[in-house]
Amino acid sequence: MTLWMRIILVLLLTSCVNFSKSGKGTEAWETFETSFFADLWNLYPKWAFGLGHKDFAGQLKIPNRAYLLEQKEFLVKHQQKLTALKYSDLTMQEQTDYELVKNFIESSQWELDTFKSYTWDPSQYNLGSTLTEVLETKRLSGSEKLAAVVQKLKLVPAYYKAAFEQLQKPTQEHINLAVRQNQALADYLDKQFLDQALDLATQLSQKKEIRELVQNASAAVRVYVSSLKSLEKNLAQKKDFRNFRIGRKLYAQKFKYDLDSQSTAEQIYQKALAAKKDTHQEMIKIAQQLWPKYFAQQKPPKNNLLMIGKVLQKVSQKHTTPEDFVKTVREQIPELWKFVETKKLLTMDSKKPLVVRETPVFNRGFAGAGVNAPGPYDDKRETFYEVTPLDGMPAEKQQSYLREYNHYTLQILNIHEAVPGHYTQLVYSLKSPSLVKKVFGNGTMVEGWAVYTERMMLEEGYGNNEPELWLMYYKWRLRVVSNTILDYSLHNLDMDRKGALKLLTEEAFQEKAEAEEKWNRATYSQVQLASYFTGFTEIYEYREELKKKMGQRFDLKTFHEKFLSFGSAPIHVIQTLMNKEMQ
Repeated sequence: MTLWMRIILVLLLTSCVNFSKSGKGTEAWETFETSFFADLWNLYPKWAFGLGHKDFAGQLKIPNRAYLLEQKEFLVKHQQKLTALKYSDLTMQEQTDYELVKNFIESSQWELDTFKSYTWDPSQYNLGSTLTEVLETKRLSGSEKLAAVVQKLKLVPAYYKAAFEQLQKPTQEHINLAVRQNQALADYLDKQFLDQALDLATQLSQKKEIRELVQNASAAVRVYVSSLKSLEKNLAQKKDFRNFRIGRKLYAQKFKYDLDSQSTAEQIYQKALAAKKDTHQEMIKIAQQLWPKYFAQQKPPKNNLLMIGKVLQKVSQKHTTPEDFVKTVREQIPELWKFVETKKLLTMDSKKPLVVRETPVFNRGFAGAGVNAPGPYDDKRETFYEVTPLDGMPAEKQQSYLREYNHYTLQILNIHEAVPGHYTQLVYSLKSPSLVKKVFGNGTMVEGWAVYTERMMLEEGYGNNEPELWLMYYKWRLRVVSNTILDYSLHNLDMDRKGALKLLTEEAFQEKAEAEEKWNRATYSQVQLASYFTGFTEIYEYREELKKKMGQRFDLKTFHEKFLSFGSAPIHVIQTLMNKEMQ
């Protein structure tokens, strides 16, 4: 690259994003976009309200046959409209938005016509979040919330009745997850939700109506749960459950649509195998360094994996208590925030609050921690960092979980989920000028960024290069790598539970409780577990490529802010936009 090109690159990376609105395609695209989103939100009001669109607060679609046909008609209609646009007339931003909408339409058609998870995954029918969001939103007055709550509660019985009728031959794993989550939802409706909904009512007649509606909704959820239990019993007698493994063909297709990566599933799997080997080598070096500190009078075992495991066991003993787990997470966030600002890694927005809270009961069972961020129509709402407390676990499982999320690993988790991981990235995403890129968030970019920040923070000196922290980072990296290996092997190579637990405990050094939870999660989902490693690999390789080209002119903060400025778009889309600007 010439000196002139390097100067241009620096100027572009330090300038604001500037998308021209004067191209011939702009008016055509805006017309399409307006029509598309108007129809999209009418079709998916639950999604719209989840993104903060208050006009859909009380709406709910019943998942019956008519709704299925309505979705198919919508996709065909807008596929034809999209195809009619002249691609070459669109601006650079519009072309990338075009590709995102195109992928959404095609992947949705594939889901409805081929994958059909709505017929075998009963856990996707869960109204917990959409009901809670009405109570939590700040975009509605008390009377508006009450009206929306009443409207939605009236539809709950019909929703769950239609949901069960959609099911044909579910997997046993998804039945079990749906039973647990919806049982918790019914209990939540009877207690917390009822109390909060009653607080909205100002008249006795309103309170009476709320009690009746909540009672009917709770009863409908319990009927759904009991129906699932009966269905499970019947399928168990016939040994006729659907296999949770989706197989090579469906996996490759889902990988293509969900991850929108430039790599294939097989290529990422092979990279993960190589990364596991490289990570083990780095861990051997650190474990050898720490061995005298923790085992002064003992010789290390000849088996290097055993040596690593013994050192990890010692280091893992430093952890918080079950009672203080959520509190410890909450207290670490300001420390991470301060480090990011002090090191000038990103500009943090103190006007976008992050609230650490316990995971709602009806969402527990899939992951131990996660971020619940506001959507583009409600960007003033706080972001919730939801952490599952340990009070419901047996004592032995609590201790296993705490060893897994020890003093060092918990910091890496909080980097990933909060600062400067998911929370920070999603704050930047809401500032993107493209509504398409805000709505169709790419999981590979979102998870890849969070994983990228773990390593970046340590590279920049977080934790003062403490070898214990680096050792736990590499163990965490093995978690990301093994996620990919596990997910691919489960669905493509028929890996069984024994083989999965062996991979996770003996090669990735996970505690038994964590490994069992990961096995369960892998049986509930497909492809998503591979998004972490895929995204990290693509982001890190791109950054290193730019560093090599720019040399001393490369600025890390500028790279971060420019990369995040394009919203939660697929990584190859972000690269295209940045590279085209450089040209």
